[in-house]
Amino acid sequence: MTRDVVGRVAAIRVPGRVPYEAGLEWQRRLARAHIEGRLPHNLLLLLEHEPVLTVGRGADTAASAETGRPEDGIPRFAIERGGDITYHGPGQLVGYPILDLTRFRPDLHWYVRTLERALILGLDELGLQAFGLAGHTGVWVGDRRGLDDAGRPGGTSAEIIRQRIHAGGLRKIASIGVHVSRWVTWHGFALNVRRVALAPFAEIVPCGIPGVNMTSLETEGCVAAWADVMGKVECGFAQAFEVRVEPARLSELEALGLGLQPEPVGPRECGG
Repeated sequence: MTRDVVGRVAAIRVPGRVPYEAGLEWQRRLARAHIEGRLPHNLLLLLEHEPVLTVGRGADTAASAETGRPEDGIPRFAIERGGDITYHGPGQLVGYPILDLTRFRPDLHWYVRTLERALILGLDELGLQAFGLAGHTGVWVGDRRGLDDAGRPGGTSAEIIRQRIHAGGLRKIASIGVHVSRWVTWHGFALNVRRVALAPFAEIVPCGIPGVNMTSLETEGCVAAWADVMGKVECGFAQAFEVRVEPARLSELEALGLGLQPEPVGPRECGG
């Protein structure tokens, strides 16, 4: 079997809303296949979940980590990714890269920063300036005065940055939480696209950051079709990871054995 794992990433745009259990099972099966050398290429799953709370290994409290269905009716899953508690649901684009990092760079810090860069580049193509914030994994928008290109405070104190977060001057638009086993990745990123994705965040401490204001493309005045957002995220991913991102072929999907029926993909323009 020919393994084209570096030059090409096969993108799978999953239609409809996916229950979290199904998406988690897909990731685990695909990651296992990649670890065992049974995937000929890297993958990028793009989808929208039914409402769910997920709790990573960085969660502080037993209450946060409890798996089940609380009184609010939103299921909660304790999972293997890093990070704290977050929400996924309608209006949020979730991406699960299944990558063999030995064919890129076997460095977890590099991988997370490159995921951030991929989203930043995609948002730039949509006309929204975003950036990373040192010490706070994810992608942010708002008042970046005093931050250097790497999102470090520079001449601005960390306390001023904290105050800016609490006041809403710095707002989080995308979260990242990953897991890596034998340098194969799963879990990934969540980009808030529609305003409707934001309300459930008020009931938790998103990503363990007290006082954080979550935002969305729509909230920031960037209204785009769902397919366009997926396309621009794919463009950013291709540029950041220096790969070709192409729709998965029907034969490839059948070989995966997951019963996936992706959305049809029209022409995609990057850099415009």
